[in-house]
Amino acid sequence: MNVSTKVKAVLGVTALSLAVSASAMAADDTIKVGVLHSLSGTMAISETTLKDTMLMLIEEQNKKGGLLGKKLEAVVVDPASNWPLFAEKAKELIEKDHVAATFGCWTSVSRKSVLPVFEEENSLLFYPVQYEGEESSRNVFYTGAAPNQQAIPAVDYLMNEIGVERWVLAGTDYVYPRTTNKILEAYLKGKGVAAEDIMINYTPFGHSDWQSIVAEIKKFGSAGKKTAVVSTINGDANVPFYKELGNQGITADSIPVVAFSVGEEELSGIDTKPLVGHLAAWNYFMSVDSEVNDEFITNWHKFIKSDARVTNDPMEAHYIGFNMWVKAVEKAGTTDSDAVQEAIIGVTVPNLSGGYSAMMPNHHITKPVLIGEIQEDGQFEIVWETSGLVVGDAWSDYLEGSKDLISDWRKPLSCGAYNVVTGKCSGTK
Repeated sequence: MNVSTKVKAVLGVTALSLAVSASAMAADDTIKVGVLHSLSGTMAISETTLKDTMLMLIEEQNKKGGLLGKKLEAVVVDPASNWPLFAEKAKELIEKDHVAATFGCWTSVSRKSVLPVFEEENSLLFYPVQYEGEESSRNVFYTGAAPNQQAIPAVDYLMNEIGVERWVLAGTDYVYPRTTNKILEAYLKGKGVAAEDIMINYTPFGHSDWQSIVAEIKKFGSAGKKTAVVSTINGDANVPFYKELGNQGITADSIPVVAFSVGEEELSGIDTKPLVGHLAAWNYFMSVDSEVNDEFITNWHKFIKSDARVTNDPMEAHYIGFNMWVKAVEKAGTTDSDAVQEAIIGVTVPNLSGGYSAMMPNHHITKPVLIGEIQEDGQFEIVWETSGLVVGDAWSDYLEGSKDLISDWRKPLSCGAYNVVTGKCSGTK
């Protein structure tokens, strides 16, 4: 090798080193945030908006100067409503993209799929949707409603305010509806409701032929007792379900439906006239009258470039969860999972109802509970709300094996399933 060749070789290595160093510096100047939502498949009707919400929140935070002096970068993946694929995409976000935290999932089956990944990798997931409870993980923050923040208050409203005596528990066939309905069945029987006054029905994801099922509901409701449907039907199956209700003349006056998975986004795709008066239970509605909500809606319309786009409850959950994560990172001075997990307990941030939500030791948050009536314009008129905030309960008070459990991730307990009777921690669950 002559001198000229040696010089070129040295310069080449130097240039490569500088390029690698520049790349590393760029990475050091960025904090990556995972966005794990279905952008295709049966759940895209609900989850695509949550991806857009995260992009807006990250953009807004960057305009404020980022976090810890660094820019936030969204890493978006599409698990395509494929539950095993959620786990693969989660592992990719953590191991390949090195995200500091992930915001995502909708269905409980997708959350159950990714849970082992986040625990094994010691990474953080913020889960923004109502769920069945019966779980508490050190690595998950549940910013959607637990059953005592949605399902139980909704049943109480139907029972006490409308006089419902017969109950149809209709859901999509997976863990969230089945566990929620198990809790509700136990709760109703504890209130004196007879077994023959409870009808339970499950359908697969994407179910479209509702004629016979709605006919059964109609027949069940003709026994002379006030009947209601408690719906845990998820995704695009809601569109033909509500359409068939209208086809068979079931109105809110005859058999009211209260839904836990139908919000403004789902209603924006269907004719709502036959649905007027039917109900939904959430912790937020777009129609909430508050300055912070008005600002959020304005920012959303500006970001999405459409005044026609709606907001909904899981969007607020991401708003709360993201701001809690930001505040915890600032408090800890690092994005390290262990430090953030410890710092976030007790953090309070504004919710969109005009109050503040706090992260509790069980990794659930405080939320108001609202019941809304569907209006012709696809919005909800709030007809009932709790007098204050409700603390999310990880373990149901109405199920054997759960009613004696508490979750507390503060040291020294650091347990997701502590039995107050035996004094033992039965695992992180």
